[in-house]
Amino acid sequence: MRKEYYYPSHDGRTQIHAMEWIPEGRVRGVLQIAHGMVEFIERYDGFASFMASHGFYVTGNDHLGHGRSVTEESDYGYFARRDGFFCVLEDMRQLCADARGKYPDLPCFLLGHSMGSFLARAYMEKYGEDLSGAIVMGTAWQPAPTLDLAIGLTAALQRIRGGHYRSPLINGMALGSYNAAFEPGRTKNDWLTRDEAIVDAYVANPLNQFVFTVNGYNSLFRAIRYSERRKNLARIPKDLPILVVSGEKDPVGNFGKGPRTVAEAFRTAGITDVTLKLYPDDRHELLNELDRDSVYQDLLTWLEARL
Repeated sequence: MRKEYYYPSHDGRTQIHAMEWIPEGRVRGVLQIAHGMVEFIERYDGFASFMASHGFYVTGNDHLGHGRSVTEESDYGYFARRDGFFCVLEDMRQLCADARGKYPDLPCFLLGHSMGSFLARAYMEKYGEDLSGAIVMGTAWQPAPTLDLAIGLTAALQRIRGGHYRSPLINGMALGSYNAAFEPGRTKNDWLTRDEAIVDAYVANPLNQFVFTVNGYNSLFRAIRYSERRKNLARIPKDLPILVVSGEKDPVGNFGKGPRTVAEAFRTAGITDVTLKLYPDDRHELLNELDRDSVYQDLLTWLEARL
């Protein structure tokens, strides 16, 4: 059974749209999903329904600036006037608290995809004690000097042009090269998945077609920088199981290099249960790939082993 509801955001002005998938029978565990950039939680319906059919209560929200958490068009790709990155994290924690309130005795897992993977990594560092395990999907690793430059540039543009400004320069630097490996491409979004029907649906939906504001990019870059800092990695509970998964044809993760670096950073931080799995032919959206049935089963197997 699928339901939706709204709850107040940490930003103090927004009502966050949330969804839950409730198993028909006994609930065995909780799985919270953090979606990616320029998408929305309902895109995970197929995977969430699959997990619910195997006894997992699944929940997720549209982050600030995304999906039905937006009421004004200018707010697409905009997080919050102050501390947008932390506002999104606190919204995620509130959703986690709601789920734990419904199922206080069950293990709670977090899955973050793409932008959601950076949020999930930061969540593990800040609130890892809330979790029984985490799945980091479609992630990347960026050099600190590059991130510091990007944070400084987007902060300057916010001061000059305002947080709602949409910069072609920043957007091109962040996303412009992703389709290069698949050119000549059928669309500019071929890097997402080999499944052409999924790509076409993505292109056709206006909720997937907005440009991030400089406020949103600044918050995203800060989230990545936060997640990569050694002192923050050291805060992750050492016994927290972590699964890092990605497609080897995913340009976001530099074709497997980023996820390998992330997994190694977890191990270096002393995490004792870190698993890395790369799918040779898959692109960015593992849950929407041609072999998604196998991906679904792999994720279920990993979760069941840690219930």
